[in-house]
Amino acid sequence: MEHISQLTAEIRDKAAYPDILVISRTFLPKEAVIGEYIYDRCLQDPERVIVLAASCLGDKVFDQGQQFPVYRWSYPKYWRSGCVGSILKPLVNIVCSFVLAIKLYFRYHYRYIEWGHGYDFPSLLLLSYFLPIRFFIYLHGNDLLCILQNPVLRSLFKLTLHRAEGIVCNSSYTQDYLRTAFRLDTPTHVINPVIRPEKFGNNVASSSSLDDLRVRVGQTYNIPETAIVILSVGRLVKHKGFDRVIDNIPLLLTFGVDVHYIICGQGSCESELKSLAHRLRVNKRVHFAGYVPERELAGYYAACDIFAMLTLLDSKPNSIEGFGMVYLEASYFGKPVIASRLGSVLDIVQHEENGILVNPNSGYEVFQAFNRLCKDQQLREQLGRKGKELAKRRTLHRSLYKSEGRNPIL
Repeated sequence: MEHISQLTAEIRDKAAYPDILVISRTFLPKEAVIGEYIYDRCLQDPERVIVLAASCLGDKVFDQGQQFPVYRWSYPKYWRSGCVGSILKPLVNIVCSFVLAIKLYFRYHYRYIEWGHGYDFPSLLLLSYFLPIRFFIYLHGNDLLCILQNPVLRSLFKLTLHRAEGIVCNSSYTQDYLRTAFRLDTPTHVINPVIRPEKFGNNVASSSSLDDLRVRVGQTYNIPETAIVILSVGRLVKHKGFDRVIDNIPLLLTFGVDVHYIICGQGSCESELKSLAHRLRVNKRVHFAGYVPERELAGYYAACDIFAMLTLLDSKPNSIEGFGMVYLEASYFGKPVIASRLGSVLDIVQHEENGILVNPNSGYEVFQAFNRLCKDQQLREQLGRKGKELAKRRTLHRSLYKSEGRNPIL
C-alpha cells in the first residue's frame, strides 16, 4: 500500500497512464457489496485507475498485490467501535477524500473521478469546483435513500448530479428510484455487478471440487444425496421472506418431495424462524448455517438444487433493496432461482429462462413454483444452464468513456 505521506516519493510503475481516480470509503479486502463492485471496476482497467479509499484490516498486504496504486486514509483505533466513530467518520471521509484527491491530482493529473457511492458526496461536489476534472457518481440504493431523507443534502445532491458527466446505477430499480426522486438531464447508466470467482477461493476451480463440496455440506446436515436441497443466503430479517419458504416445506413433503432447506445468514428473525420450523414439525428439515464466509459459500451453492429468496416489498421502506448478488451467485453456479417479481431481482432473474418469478404473497403461486422445480430435474438443469450463461455477461465500466472509442461489452 502506498501511504499518502509518501506522495513526494517516486511513482511506482503500476499504471502507465492513470487518468481515473476511483474513490470509495469501502474497498477490499473488507467484505462489502460496494467494495466488491468497485474492485471489479478497477480490475477492468488497471492501467488507467488510481484508488483512494478508507483503510481497513489487512489492507497493506492486499494493496501491495494490486496492479494499480492504492492510497488510504485511516481512522484512529479508538473509533473502530462506539458512537464517537459513527458520528465522526462521515466528516473524516469528506475531509480526507477531498484533501487527498487534490494531492493526488498534482501527482497524477488525472482527468476523471469515479465516486463509488452516494455517501460523503459533498467532497465530490467541492472537488468538481476545485479541479479541472469530470466525474461519474455511482448509486446503489441505500446511499440514495439516506440523502433523500435530509432536505439540505437532497438539494446539494441534486446540484452534484447536475454537474456529473454521468450517473451509474447498479440496477434498473435504483435508476427508476432516482428518476422518480429527481428530474435530471444527466446521462444515467445501469451497470450491474458481476461475479468475481476468486472471491470463492479455489472452490470453483473444477466440477469435481464442487461435487466434493456438495457431499461435504450434505454430510454436515445429514442430508441424503437423493434429497432436493433448497438454499437461501441473506440477513435473517422479516422482509427477506424466509418464512414463506419454510411454510412450503411441509406441503412439499405431503406431495412426496424429500426436501431440505438450508439458510445461510444471521439476523434478528433467527429465533422466530426456528420457532416456525418447530411449529410446523420440519425443524429436522430446516438447517440454520449461521454466518458463512464467502470462501465457504461455494459449497452451499454447489449443495443446493434450487435457490430461493422471496423478498417482500415494504410500502414505506427504510431501506432500498440493493442489487441481489446472491441471485447472481446462484445462477453462476448453475442453480435455478425462485424469486419475487419485484425490484432489482428483475435485472437478474428472467422468468422461465434462469428461474421462476412469483408473487411472494400468493401462497398458491409460490407452492406451484417449488413443486414444479422439485419434481422436474430436466427443468432445473435447463434453467441452471441458462443462468450460468447470463451470469457471465457484463457491461464494462469503460462504456462510460465510449467517446474514446473503447469496446464496452464483453
